[in-house]
Amino acid sequence: MLLRSPPRRLHLLRPRHLRVLSNAAAALAAPPPAPTEWTEAPVASVRAATADASLFHVSLDLSAHGPLLASHVAAGQFLPFRLPSAPYPIFLAISSPPPASSAASPPRSFDFLVKRLPGTPSARLCDLRPGDLVPVGGSVVGQGFEVRRIAHARDVLVFATGSGISPIRSLIESGFGESEKIDVSLFYGVRNLQRMAYQERFSDWESRGIQIIPVLSRPDDQWTGQRGYVQNAFSREKKVINPSSTGAILCGHKQMTEEITRALIADGMSKDKILTNF
Repeated sequence: MLLRSPPRRLHLLRPRHLRVLSNAAAALAAPPPAPTEWTEAPVASVRAATADASLFHVSLDLSAHGPLLASHVAAGQFLPFRLPSAPYPIFLAISSPPPASSAASPPRSFDFLVKRLPGTPSARLCDLRPGDLVPVGGSVVGQGFEVRRIAHARDVLVFATGSGISPIRSLIESGFGESEKIDVSLFYGVRNLQRMAYQERFSDWESRGIQIIPVLSRPDDQWTGQRGYVQNAFSREKKVINPSSTGAILCGHKQMTEEITRALIADGMSKDKILTNF
């Protein structure tokens, strides 16, 4: 089954771009090797994730792939795709929570948030139908968000832009932030509400203890919330009060992650408490 090349974002990377950082400013480690085992999984569902259909929800049915499901153990991990139209594997961040975090009935699928870019494999991925077979790696890759590094934080600042919200959904719905001992603020930036995914999940996320701060760079005249870019909204909204008890998680555009990292370090935060999933 032909798929097209996915968008190059922090949540969707080629092998040479996928890296594991010991901290936000650490040297890049070696990229993970391409999987030696591959399998085929059927598409379970495909539907628009935003009002303007710039992002799509894509789910794979993995009910017959127990070991692959079990290899997803942390939010922020990736699934490799081997596409006939691309000479190299590509990696999609899994947006659904790890199966082990679902106490009631563990999911039998992986969800993804895919940006539809005309002329790329992601566009064809968004055109698939239930039952179509997709070649994927036999296990997930990457360490995901190393949340143990901020296990003692009392305040956690989460920053996501565009489709970078995909692994953040996995993080939130795996139970992160539900402890009464921490306060979690999510700064989520997109161009406008028509491009903002997961709005239908906001109520659930807030019930889990997540404070959501939407930031629109090109809103309409009716918008009364934060305007501009995530890094600008953060500088207006909140400063790190106690750097020793604050952690941060970043996923999105390179400029945003770099500017936020600089601002947090300037506020006194340790680099080791600034997490990414790449």
